[in-house]
Amino acid sequence: MKITDRFYKFKRDLNQWSLFLVLIVAAVAIPILTVIFKLFDGPGESWTHIVDYVLVDYLINSFVLSLLCSVFVIVFGVTTAWLVSRFEFPFRKQLEWLLILPLSIPAYIMAYSYAGIFGYSGPLSSAVELLGIENFNIDFMNIYGLSFVLSISLFPYVYVSSRTFFLAQATNLLEASRMLGITEFKSFFKLILPLARPAIIAGLVLVLMEVLNDYGAASYYGVSTFTTGIFRSWFSLGEPETAIYLSAILLVIVFGLIIFEKWQRRHIKFTSAKTSKQQHNSRIKPTKRKQIVFSLICLLPVFMGFFLPVTQLLFWVSQTFTKVWSIDFIGITLQSFGIAFLTSLMTVLIALLLLFFSKWNKISFLKTTSKLGVMGYAIPGTIIAIGVLIPSIYLDKWLIEQGITSKLVLNATLIALVYAYVVRFLAVAYQPLESSSLKIDKSLSDSSKVLGKGNFRTFFKIEFPLIRAGLLSAFILVFIDILKELPLTLIMKPYNVNTLAVKAFEYASDEMVRSAALPSLLIILTALIPAIFLNKLLLKNANNSYHKKPH
Repeated sequence: MKITDRFYKFKRDLNQWSLFLVLIVAAVAIPILTVIFKLFDGPGESWTHIVDYVLVDYLINSFVLSLLCSVFVIVFGVTTAWLVSRFEFPFRKQLEWLLILPLSIPAYIMAYSYAGIFGYSGPLSSAVELLGIENFNIDFMNIYGLSFVLSISLFPYVYVSSRTFFLAQATNLLEASRMLGITEFKSFFKLILPLARPAIIAGLVLVLMEVLNDYGAASYYGVSTFTTGIFRSWFSLGEPETAIYLSAILLVIVFGLIIFEKWQRRHIKFTSAKTSKQQHNSRIKPTKRKQIVFSLICLLPVFMGFFLPVTQLLFWVSQTFTKVWSIDFIGITLQSFGIAFLTSLMTVLIALLLLFFSKWNKISFLKTTSKLGVMGYAIPGTIIAIGVLIPSIYLDKWLIEQGITSKLVLNATLIALVYAYVVRFLAVAYQPLESSSLKIDKSLSDSSKVLGKGNFRTFFKIEFPLIRAGLLSAFILVFIDILKELPLTLIMKPYNVNTLAVKAFEYASDEMVRSAALPSLLIILTALIPAIFLNKLLLKNANNSYHKKPH
Protein backbone atom coordinates (compact mmCIF):
# COMPACT_ATOMS: atom_id res chain seq x y z
CA MET A 1 0.00 0.00 0.00
CA LYS A 2 1.33 3.45 -0.92
CA ILE A 3 2.18 5.99 1.76
CA THR A 4 -0.49 8.36 0.45
CA ASP A 5 -3.11 5.60 0.65
CA ARG A 6 -2.11 4.81 4.22
CA PHE A 7 -2.26 8.45 5.17
CA TYR A 8 -5.73 8.79 3.60
CA LYS A 9 -6.94 5.68 5.46
CA PHE A 10 -5.49 7.00 8.73
CA LYS A 11 -7.12 10.42 8.23
CA ARG A 12 -10.44 8.76 7.35
CA ASP A 13 -10.45 6.49 10.43
CA LEU A 14 -9.21 9.12 12.87
CA ASN A 15 -11.96 10.27 15.25
CA GLN A 16 -12.28 11.94 18.63
CA TRP A 17 -12.14 8.56 20.40
CA SER A 18 -8.71 7.92 18.89
CA LEU A 19 -7.42 11.19 20.34
CA PHE A 20 -8.90 10.51 23.79
CA LEU A 21 -7.39 7.01 23.71
CA VAL A 22 -3.92 8.40 22.93
CA LEU A 23 -4.24 10.93 25.77
CA ILE A 24 -5.07 8.22 28.33
CA VAL A 25 -2.25 5.93 27.18
CA ALA A 26 0.22 8.84 27.19
CA ALA A 27 -0.80 9.87 30.72
CA VAL A 28 -0.36 6.33 32.00
CA ALA A 29 2.99 5.92 30.20
CA ILE A 30 4.57 9.09 31.69
CA PRO A 31 6.16 7.39 34.75
CA ILE A 32 7.85 4.69 32.67
CA LEU A 33 9.00 7.17 30.02
CA THR A 34 10.37 9.42 32.78
CA VAL A 35 12.56 6.64 34.18
CA ILE A 36 13.83 5.79 30.68
CA PHE A 37 14.62 9.39 29.64
CA LYS A 38 16.24 10.28 32.99
CA LEU A 39 18.85 7.60 32.32
CA PHE A 40 20.45 9.99 29.82
CA ASP A 41 21.19 12.45 32.65
CA GLY A 42 23.81 10.06 34.01
CA PRO A 43 24.08 8.35 37.40
CA GLY A 44 24.59 9.97 40.79
CA GLU A 45 27.90 10.42 42.61
CA SER A 46 27.57 7.18 44.57
CA TRP A 47 26.79 5.01 41.53
CA THR A 48 30.42 3.87 41.20
CA HIS A 49 30.44 2.87 44.87
CA ILE A 50 27.18 0.95 44.46
CA VAL A 51 28.48 -0.88 41.38
CA ASP A 52 31.73 -1.82 43.16
CA TYR A 53 30.30 -2.87 46.52
CA VAL A 54 26.54 -3.46 46.71
CA LEU A 55 25.11 -4.01 43.21
CA VAL A 56 26.34 -7.61 43.20
CA ASP A 57 24.56 -8.12 46.55
CA TYR A 58 21.34 -6.73 45.11
CA LEU A 59 21.62 -9.07 42.12
CA ILE A 60 22.54 -12.17 44.16
CA ASN A 61 19.92 -11.58 46.86
CA SER A 62 17.19 -10.89 44.29
CA PHE A 63 18.20 -14.00 42.34
CA VAL A 64 18.37 -16.28 45.41
CA LEU A 65 15.09 -14.87 46.71
CA SER A 66 13.40 -15.43 43.34
CA LEU A 67 14.82 -18.95 43.05
CA LEU A 68 13.78 -20.06 46.54
CA CYS A 69 10.33 -18.50 46.17
CA SER A 70 9.87 -20.21 42.80
CA VAL A 71 10.58 -23.63 44.33
CA PHE A 72 8.32 -23.03 47.35
CA VAL A 73 5.33 -21.61 45.46
CA ILE A 74 5.43 -24.34 42.80
CA VAL A 75 5.54 -27.08 45.45
CA PHE A 76 2.75 -25.51 47.52
CA GLY A 77 0.62 -24.20 44.64
CA VAL A 78 0.76 -27.02 42.09
CA THR A 79 0.50 -29.86 44.63
CA THR A 80 -2.55 -28.45 46.39
CA ALA A 81 -4.21 -27.42 43.11
CA TRP A 82 -3.87 -30.94 41.72
CA LEU A 83 -5.16 -32.62 44.88
CA VAL A 84 -8.31 -30.48 45.22
CA SER A 85 -9.00 -30.73 41.47
CA ARG A 86 -8.44 -34.46 41.04
CA PHE A 87 -9.25 -36.23 44.31
CA GLU A 88 -12.14 -36.43 46.76
CA PHE A 89 -11.20 -36.21 50.44
CA PRO A 90 -12.56 -34.71 53.70
CA PHE A 91 -12.95 -30.91 53.73
CA ARG A 92 -11.93 -30.65 50.05
CA LYS A 93 -14.63 -28.06 49.24
CA GLN A 94 -13.63 -25.91 52.20
CA LEU A 95 -9.92 -26.21 51.41
CA GLU A 96 -10.58 -25.08 47.82
CA TRP A 97 -11.26 -21.54 48.98
CA LEU A 98 -9.20 -21.64 52.17
CA LEU A 99 -6.08 -22.11 50.02
CA ILE A 100 -6.71 -18.66 48.50
CA LEU A 101 -6.85 -16.88 51.87
CA PRO A 102 -3.07 -16.28 52.26
CA LEU A 103 -3.44 -13.75 49.42
CA SER A 104 -5.41 -11.57 51.83
CA ILE A 105 -2.31 -11.11 53.99
CA PRO A 106 0.27 -8.70 52.51
CA ALA A 107 3.81 -10.08 52.58
CA TYR A 108 5.06 -7.38 54.98
CA ILE A 109 2.33 -8.29 57.50
CA MET A 110 3.18 -11.98 57.14
CA ALA A 111 6.81 -11.02 57.83
CA TYR A 112 5.86 -9.23 61.07
CA SER A 113 3.82 -12.23 62.25
CA TYR A 114 6.55 -14.80 61.64
CA ALA A 115 9.19 -12.55 63.21
CA GLY A 116 7.04 -12.64 66.34
CA ILE A 117 6.41 -16.39 66.15
CA PHE A 118 10.15 -17.16 65.91
CA GLY A 119 11.23 -14.32 68.20
CA TYR A 120 12.82 -14.70 71.63
CA SER A 121 9.50 -14.27 73.46
CA GLY A 122 7.40 -15.82 70.73
CA PRO A 123 5.11 -18.86 71.03
CA LEU A 124 7.71 -21.24 69.53
CA SER A 125 10.39 -20.22 72.03
CA SER A 126 7.89 -20.43 74.91
CA ALA A 127 6.69 -23.89 73.84
CA VAL A 128 10.27 -25.20 73.63
CA GLU A 129 11.06 -23.82 77.09
CA LEU A 130 8.13 -25.79 78.50
CA LEU A 131 9.89 -28.92 77.21
CA GLY A 132 12.92 -28.01 79.31
CA ILE A 133 15.10 -26.72 76.45
CA GLU A 134 16.72 -23.40 77.28
CA ASN A 135 18.28 -20.76 75.01
CA PHE A 136 16.48 -22.17 71.98
CA ASN A 137 16.67 -19.76 69.08
CA ILE A 138 16.06 -19.92 65.34
CA ASP A 139 17.47 -17.06 63.27
CA PHE A 140 14.46 -16.51 61.02
CA MET A 141 15.06 -12.92 59.94
CA ASN A 142 17.34 -13.64 56.99
CA ILE A 143 16.98 -14.30 53.26
CA TYR A 144 15.73 -17.85 53.88
CA GLY A 145 13.07 -16.71 56.31
CA LEU A 146 12.11 -13.93 53.89
CA SER A 147 11.78 -16.39 51.00
CA PHE A 148 9.49 -18.58 53.13
CA VAL A 149 7.35 -15.61 54.18
CA LEU A 150 6.99 -14.35 50.60
CA SER A 151 6.26 -17.86 49.30
CA ILE A 152 3.60 -18.74 51.88
CA SER A 153 1.97 -15.37 51.19
CA LEU A 154 2.11 -15.56 47.37
CA PHE A 155 1.72 -19.26 46.49
CA PRO A 156 -2.06 -18.80 45.83
CA TYR A 157 -1.12 -17.09 42.53
CA VAL A 158 0.31 -20.41 41.30
CA TYR A 159 -2.50 -22.34 43.01
CA VAL A 160 -5.17 -20.32 41.21
CA SER A 161 -3.59 -20.50 37.75
CA SER A 162 -2.82 -24.23 38.12
CA ARG A 163 -6.25 -25.07 39.49
CA THR A 164 -7.93 -23.19 36.64
CA PHE A 165 -5.99 -25.38 34.23
CA PHE A 166 -6.63 -28.64 36.10
CA LEU A 167 -10.37 -27.96 36.30
CA ALA A 168 -10.44 -27.53 32.52
CA GLN A 169 -8.69 -30.79 31.64
CA ALA A 170 -10.61 -33.20 29.44
CA THR A 171 -11.19 -36.64 30.94
CA ASN A 172 -10.21 -38.48 27.78
CA LEU A 173 -6.48 -37.68 28.26
CA LEU A 174 -6.42 -39.15 31.74
CA GLU A 175 -8.68 -42.04 30.77
CA ALA A 176 -6.44 -42.86 27.82
CA SER A 177 -3.36 -42.93 30.02
CA ARG A 178 -5.17 -45.15 32.52
CA MET A 179 -6.19 -47.57 29.79
CA LEU A 180 -2.53 -47.77 28.77
CA GLY A 181 -1.71 -48.88 32.30
CA ILE A 182 -0.09 -45.61 33.39
CA THR A 183 -0.57 -44.84 37.07
CA GLU A 184 -2.08 -41.60 38.35
CA PHE A 185 1.35 -40.53 39.62
CA LYS A 186 3.02 -41.04 36.23
CA SER A 187 0.09 -39.40 34.39
CA PHE A 188 0.55 -36.28 36.48
CA PHE A 189 4.29 -35.95 35.84
CA LYS A 190 4.37 -37.23 32.25
CA LEU A 191 1.14 -35.78 30.86
CA ILE A 192 -0.59 -33.15 33.01
CA LEU A 193 2.43 -31.26 34.35
CA PRO A 194 3.99 -30.57 30.91
CA LEU A 195 0.62 -29.38 29.58
CA ALA A 196 0.09 -27.20 32.66
CA ARG A 197 3.51 -25.53 32.37
CA PRO A 198 2.27 -22.28 30.74
CA ALA A 199 -0.43 -21.88 33.39
CA ILE A 200 2.07 -22.56 36.18
CA ILE A 201 4.58 -20.08 34.73
CA ALA A 202 1.84 -17.44 34.37
CA GLY A 203 1.21 -17.67 38.11
CA LEU A 204 4.93 -17.86 38.86
CA VAL A 205 5.66 -14.66 36.92
CA LEU A 206 3.06 -12.83 39.05
CA VAL A 207 4.79 -14.17 42.17
CA LEU A 208 8.24 -13.06 40.98
CA MET A 209 6.98 -9.57 40.14
CA GLU A 210 5.55 -9.29 43.67
CA VAL A 211 8.85 -10.57 45.11
CA LEU A 212 10.83 -7.94 43.19
CA ASN A 213 8.31 -5.26 44.21
CA ASP A 214 8.48 -6.11 47.93
CA TYR A 215 9.95 -3.52 50.24
CA GLY A 216 8.26 -3.91 53.63
CA ALA A 217 9.26 -7.54 54.31
CA ALA A 218 12.77 -7.26 52.83
CA SER A 219 13.46 -4.05 54.75
CA TYR A 220 12.19 -5.51 58.04
CA TYR A 221 14.28 -8.67 57.62
CA GLY A 222 17.36 -6.69 56.64
CA VAL A 223 17.78 -8.24 53.19
CA SER A 224 19.21 -5.93 50.51
CA THR A 225 17.27 -6.09 47.25
CA PHE A 226 16.76 -3.73 44.31
CA THR A 227 13.70 -2.19 45.96
CA THR A 228 15.45 -1.53 49.27
CA GLY A 229 18.41 -0.17 47.28
CA ILE A 230 16.12 2.25 45.41
CA PHE A 231 14.71 3.52 48.72
CA ARG A 232 18.19 3.84 50.21
CA SER A 233 19.52 5.74 47.19
CA TRP A 234 16.61 8.18 47.16
CA PHE A 235 16.04 8.83 50.86
CA SER A 236 19.37 8.04 52.58
CA LEU A 237 21.82 9.15 49.89
CA GLY A 238 19.56 11.82 48.38
CA GLU A 239 20.41 10.73 44.84
CA PRO A 240 17.37 10.29 42.60
CA GLU A 241 19.70 9.69 39.64
CA THR A 242 21.14 6.58 41.30
CA ALA A 243 17.64 5.40 42.27
CA ILE A 244 16.62 5.76 38.61
CA TYR A 245 19.55 3.63 37.43
CA LEU A 246 18.61 0.89 39.89
CA SER A 247 14.97 1.23 38.80
CA ALA A 248 16.01 0.79 35.17
CA ILE A 249 17.80 -2.48 35.96
CA LEU A 250 14.73 -3.71 37.85
CA LEU A 251 12.52 -2.61 34.95
CA VAL A 252 14.59 -4.69 32.51
CA ILE A 253 14.23 -7.74 34.77
CA VAL A 254 10.45 -7.28 35.01
CA PHE A 255 10.03 -6.86 31.24
CA GLY A 256 12.19 -9.96 30.78
CA LEU A 257 9.76 -11.90 32.98
CA ILE A 258 6.78 -10.62 30.97
CA ILE A 259 8.38 -11.57 27.65
CA PHE A 260 9.27 -15.02 29.02
CA GLU A 261 5.68 -15.59 30.18
CA LYS A 262 4.29 -14.53 26.78
CA TRP A 263 6.78 -16.83 25.03
CA GLN A 264 5.68 -19.75 27.19
CA ARG A 265 2.05 -19.19 26.18
CA ARG A 266 2.71 -18.91 22.46
CA HIS A 267 1.20 -22.36 21.69
CA ILE A 268 -1.74 -22.04 24.05
CA LYS A 269 -5.19 -20.79 23.25
CA PHE A 270 -8.29 -20.50 25.38
CA THR A 271 -11.79 -21.50 24.58
CA SER A 272 -14.93 -20.67 26.47
CA ALA A 273 -16.86 -23.51 24.97
CA LYS A 274 -18.86 -25.39 27.57
CA THR A 275 -18.25 -29.08 28.04
CA SER A 276 -20.70 -31.62 29.23
CA LYS A 277 -20.53 -33.19 32.68
CA GLN A 278 -19.15 -36.37 31.15
CA GLN A 279 -16.19 -34.43 29.80
CA HIS A 280 -15.17 -33.05 33.20
CA ASN A 281 -12.58 -34.82 35.25
CA SER A 282 -14.34 -37.13 37.66
CA ARG A 283 -12.63 -36.90 41.03
CA ILE A 284 -11.03 -40.08 42.33
CA LYS A 285 -11.83 -41.28 45.84
CA PRO A 286 -8.58 -42.74 47.23
CA THR A 287 -8.15 -44.94 50.28
CA LYS A 288 -8.99 -43.59 53.74
CA ARG A 289 -5.31 -43.24 54.62
CA LYS A 290 -4.57 -41.26 51.45
CA GLN A 291 -7.63 -39.07 52.02
CA ILE A 292 -6.26 -38.08 55.45
CA VAL A 293 -2.80 -37.43 53.96
CA PHE A 294 -4.26 -35.29 51.15
CA SER A 295 -6.32 -33.28 53.64
CA LEU A 296 -3.24 -32.63 55.78
CA ILE A 297 -1.11 -31.66 52.76
CA CYS A 298 -3.70 -29.06 51.69
CA LEU A 299 -4.27 -27.88 55.25
CA LEU A 300 -0.56 -27.27 55.94
CA PRO A 301 -0.10 -24.17 53.67
CA VAL A 302 -3.47 -22.80 54.87
CA PHE A 303 -2.34 -23.18 58.47
CA MET A 304 1.09 -21.61 57.82
CA GLY A 305 -0.18 -18.96 55.41
CA PHE A 306 -3.32 -17.81 57.21
CA PHE A 307 -4.35 -19.31 60.56
CA LEU A 308 -0.94 -19.15 62.26
CA PRO A 309 -0.10 -15.52 61.36
CA VAL A 310 -3.66 -14.34 62.04
CA THR A 311 -3.61 -16.06 65.44
CA GLN A 312 -0.34 -14.28 66.25
CA LEU A 313 -1.86 -10.94 65.21
CA LEU A 314 -4.99 -11.56 67.29
CA PHE A 315 -2.80 -12.30 70.32
CA TRP A 316 -0.91 -9.04 69.81
CA VAL A 317 -4.17 -7.10 69.36
CA SER A 318 -5.39 -8.44 72.72
CA GLN A 319 -2.24 -6.94 74.29
CA THR A 320 -2.16 -3.58 72.48
CA PHE A 321 -5.75 -2.72 71.50
CA THR A 322 -6.34 -0.08 74.18
CA LYS A 323 -2.98 1.52 73.38
CA VAL A 324 -3.40 1.62 69.59
CA TRP A 325 -7.14 2.29 69.28
CA SER A 326 -7.58 6.06 69.46
CA ILE A 327 -9.13 9.01 67.66
CA ASP A 328 -5.93 9.33 65.60
CA PHE A 329 -6.10 5.67 64.58
CA ILE A 330 -9.75 6.02 63.57
CA GLY A 331 -8.72 9.03 61.48
CA ILE A 332 -5.99 7.00 59.76
CA THR A 333 -8.49 4.21 59.06
CA LEU A 334 -10.97 6.66 57.55
CA GLN A 335 -8.19 8.25 55.48
CA SER A 336 -7.13 4.83 54.16
CA PHE A 337 -10.64 3.81 53.19
CA GLY A 338 -11.43 7.25 51.80
CA ILE A 339 -8.33 7.35 49.56
CA ALA A 340 -8.92 3.76 48.45
CA PHE A 341 -12.59 4.49 47.69
CA LEU A 342 -11.91 7.69 45.71
CA THR A 343 -9.01 6.20 43.77
CA SER A 344 -10.93 2.99 42.99
CA LEU A 345 -13.75 5.03 41.49
CA MET A 346 -11.31 7.02 39.35
CA THR A 347 -9.38 3.91 38.29
CA VAL A 348 -12.53 2.04 37.25
CA LEU A 349 -13.77 5.10 35.36
CA ILE A 350 -10.48 5.51 33.46
CA ALA A 351 -10.35 1.75 32.74
CA LEU A 352 -13.90 1.98 31.37
CA LEU A 353 -12.96 4.93 29.16
CA LEU A 354 -9.82 3.14 27.95
CA LEU A 355 -11.82 0.01 27.08
CA PHE A 356 -14.63 1.73 25.18
CA PHE A 357 -12.51 4.46 23.55
CA SER A 358 -10.40 1.62 22.16
CA LYS A 359 -13.58 -0.08 20.96
CA TRP A 360 -14.97 3.07 19.30
CA ASN A 361 -11.61 3.99 17.80
CA LYS A 362 -11.27 2.79 14.18
CA ILE A 363 -7.48 2.85 13.80
CA SER A 364 -6.26 -0.72 14.23
CA PHE A 365 -2.75 -0.08 15.60
CA LEU A 366 -4.17 2.20 18.32
CA LYS A 367 -6.25 -0.71 19.61
CA THR A 368 -2.97 -2.53 20.25
CA THR A 369 -1.42 0.59 21.76
CA SER A 370 -4.25 0.74 24.30
CA LYS A 371 -2.79 -2.38 25.93
CA LEU A 372 0.23 -0.30 26.96
CA GLY A 373 -2.10 1.59 29.26
CA VAL A 374 -2.50 -1.46 31.48
CA MET A 375 1.20 -2.27 31.87
CA GLY A 376 1.41 -0.47 35.23
CA TYR A 377 0.58 -3.51 37.33
CA ALA A 378 3.63 -5.31 35.97
CA ILE A 379 5.88 -2.43 37.08
CA PRO A 380 7.03 -2.31 40.72
CA GLY A 381 5.32 0.42 42.72
CA THR A 382 8.70 1.93 43.62
CA ILE A 383 9.48 2.62 39.96
CA ILE A 384 6.05 4.12 39.30
CA ALA A 385 6.43 6.36 42.35
CA ILE A 386 9.79 7.68 41.13
CA GLY A 387 8.37 8.11 37.63
CA VAL A 388 5.53 10.24 39.03
CA LEU A 389 7.60 12.15 41.58
CA ILE A 390 10.18 13.55 39.14
CA PRO A 391 7.78 15.14 36.58
CA SER A 392 5.56 16.44 39.39
CA ILE A 393 8.60 18.25 40.90
CA TYR A 394 9.50 19.78 37.53
CA LEU A 395 5.91 20.85 36.88
CA ASP A 396 5.58 22.42 40.32
CA LYS A 397 8.82 24.37 39.77
CA TRP A 398 7.56 25.61 36.42
CA LEU A 399 4.20 26.70 37.90
CA ILE A 400 5.98 28.62 40.68
CA GLU A 401 8.42 30.27 38.24
CA GLN A 402 5.52 31.37 36.04
CA GLY A 403 3.79 32.89 39.06
CA ILE A 404 0.76 30.68 38.61
CA THR A 405 1.06 29.38 42.17
CA SER A 406 3.27 30.03 45.18
CA LYS A 407 3.18 26.49 46.65
CA LEU A 408 3.39 22.86 45.57
CA VAL A 409 0.18 21.69 43.88
CA LEU A 410 1.31 18.25 42.67
CA ASN A 411 4.38 16.97 44.48
CA ALA A 412 3.64 15.44 47.91
CA THR A 413 -0.11 15.93 47.42
CA LEU A 414 -3.09 13.61 47.12
CA ILE A 415 -3.28 14.45 43.39
CA ALA A 416 0.11 12.82 42.73
CA LEU A 417 -0.66 9.88 45.05
CA VAL A 418 -4.00 9.14 43.35
CA TYR A 419 -2.40 9.47 39.90
CA ALA A 420 0.34 6.98 40.88
CA TYR A 421 -2.31 4.55 42.20
CA VAL A 422 -4.29 4.82 38.95
CA VAL A 423 -1.20 4.04 36.86
CA ARG A 424 -0.28 1.09 39.12
CA PHE A 425 -3.72 -0.53 39.33
CA LEU A 426 -5.38 0.36 36.03
CA ALA A 427 -4.81 -3.20 34.77
CA VAL A 428 -6.57 -4.61 37.85
CA ALA A 429 -9.71 -2.69 36.88
CA TYR A 430 -9.33 -3.22 33.13
CA GLN A 431 -9.25 -7.04 33.14
CA PRO A 432 -12.70 -7.69 34.75
CA LEU A 433 -14.25 -4.97 32.58
CA GLU A 434 -12.75 -6.44 29.42
CA SER A 435 -13.93 -9.94 30.38
CA SER A 436 -17.47 -8.65 30.99
CA SER A 437 -17.56 -6.67 27.73
CA LEU A 438 -16.42 -9.69 25.68
CA LYS A 439 -19.53 -11.55 26.82
CA ILE A 440 -21.82 -8.93 25.25
CA ASP A 441 -23.22 -10.04 21.92
CA LYS A 442 -21.83 -7.61 19.34
CA SER A 443 -25.12 -7.70 17.43
CA LEU A 444 -26.82 -5.83 20.32
CA SER A 445 -24.66 -2.72 19.98
CA ASP A 446 -24.67 -3.01 16.17
CA SER A 447 -28.48 -3.08 16.13
CA SER A 448 -28.59 0.00 18.35
CA LYS A 449 -26.31 1.92 15.98
CA VAL A 450 -28.35 0.82 12.96
CA LEU A 451 -31.34 2.42 14.69
CA GLY A 452 -29.42 5.70 14.83
CA LYS A 453 -28.26 5.61 18.44
CA GLY A 454 -24.80 6.98 19.17
CA ASN A 455 -21.98 5.35 21.11
CA PHE A 456 -22.87 6.93 24.45
CA ARG A 457 -26.58 6.13 24.24
CA THR A 458 -25.79 2.55 23.21
CA PHE A 459 -23.36 2.26 26.10
CA PHE A 460 -25.75 3.50 28.80
CA LYS A 461 -28.82 1.68 27.50
CA ILE A 462 -27.32 -1.67 26.46
CA GLU A 463 -23.70 -2.23 27.45
CA PHE A 464 -23.52 -0.61 30.90
CA PRO A 465 -26.28 -2.78 32.47
CA LEU A 466 -24.53 -5.91 31.14
CA ILE A 467 -21.12 -5.09 32.64
CA ARG A 468 -22.26 -3.97 36.10
CA ALA A 469 -20.90 -7.17 37.68
CA GLY A 470 -17.52 -6.47 36.07
CA LEU A 471 -17.60 -2.90 37.38
CA LEU A 472 -18.23 -4.12 40.93
CA SER A 473 -15.47 -6.74 40.64
CA ALA A 474 -13.03 -4.15 39.32
CA PHE A 475 -13.86 -1.71 42.12
CA ILE A 476 -13.41 -4.30 44.90
CA LEU A 477 -10.11 -5.61 43.53
CA VAL A 478 -8.62 -2.12 43.08
CA PHE A 479 -9.87 -1.02 46.52
CA ILE A 480 -8.09 -3.89 48.26
CA ASP A 481 -4.87 -3.50 46.28
CA ILE A 482 -4.69 0.19 47.18
CA LEU A 483 -5.34 -0.58 50.84
CA LYS A 484 -2.45 -3.08 50.87
CA GLU A 485 0.06 -1.10 48.78
CA LEU A 486 3.15 -0.07 50.76
CA PRO A 487 6.25 0.97 48.67
CA LEU A 488 4.41 3.40 46.41
CA THR A 489 2.48 4.91 49.35
CA LEU A 490 5.63 5.38 51.43
CA ILE A 491 7.23 7.46 48.67
CA MET A 492 4.19 9.39 47.42
CA LYS A 493 1.98 10.09 50.44
CA PRO A 494 1.64 13.71 51.64
CA TYR A 495 3.17 14.55 55.02
CA ASN A 496 -0.20 14.92 56.78
CA VAL A 497 -1.74 11.77 55.27
CA ASN A 498 -1.33 8.24 56.58
CA THR A 499 -2.69 4.81 55.70
CA LEU A 500 -3.12 1.53 57.55
CA ALA A 501 -0.30 -0.08 55.55
CA VAL A 502 2.13 2.76 56.31
CA LYS A 503 1.09 2.86 59.98
CA ALA A 504 1.72 -0.87 60.36
CA PHE A 505 5.14 -0.44 58.71
CA GLU A 506 6.00 2.51 60.98
CA TYR A 507 5.12 0.52 64.11
CA ALA A 508 7.24 -2.44 62.96
CA SER A 509 10.18 -0.18 61.98
CA ASP A 510 10.08 1.47 65.42
CA GLU A 511 10.36 -1.96 67.12
CA MET A 512 6.66 -1.81 68.11
CA VAL A 513 5.61 -4.78 66.01
CA ARG A 514 2.85 -5.77 68.47
CA SER A 515 1.17 -2.42 67.85
CA ALA A 516 1.25 -3.15 64.09
CA ALA A 517 -1.24 -5.99 64.62
CA LEU A 518 -4.42 -3.89 64.69
CA PRO A 519 -3.91 -2.01 61.37
CA SER A 520 -2.67 -5.28 59.86
CA LEU A 521 -5.81 -7.15 60.90
CA LEU A 522 -8.06 -4.45 59.45
CA ILE A 523 -6.26 -4.80 56.09
CA ILE A 524 -6.60 -8.60 56.20
CA LEU A 525 -10.31 -8.55 57.08
CA THR A 526 -11.01 -6.19 54.18
CA ALA A 527 -8.86 -8.24 51.79
CA LEU A 528 -10.83 -11.42 52.55
CA ILE A 529 -13.63 -10.18 50.27
CA PRO A 530 -11.78 -10.56 46.93
CA ALA A 531 -10.23 -13.85 48.10
CA ILE A 532 -13.69 -15.40 48.50
CA PHE A 533 -14.86 -13.71 45.31
CA LEU A 534 -11.89 -15.20 43.42
CA ASN A 535 -12.88 -18.73 44.40
CA LYS A 536 -16.43 -18.19 43.14
CA LEU A 537 -15.01 -16.89 39.88
CA LEU A 538 -12.85 -20.00 39.54
CA LEU A 539 -15.82 -22.30 40.02
CA LYS A 540 -17.88 -20.28 37.55
CA ASN A 541 -15.16 -20.62 34.90
CA ALA A 542 -14.49 -24.30 35.57
CA ASN A 543 -15.90 -25.25 32.16
CA ASN A 544 -13.31 -23.20 30.24
CA SER A 545 -10.77 -25.32 28.38
CA TYR A 546 -7.12 -25.04 27.40
CA HIS A 547 -6.03 -26.58 24.09
CA LYS A 548 -2.73 -26.87 22.37
CA LYS A 549 -2.42 -25.14 19.05
CA PRO A 550 -1.41 -27.39 16.18
CA HIS A 551 2.20 -26.87 15.11
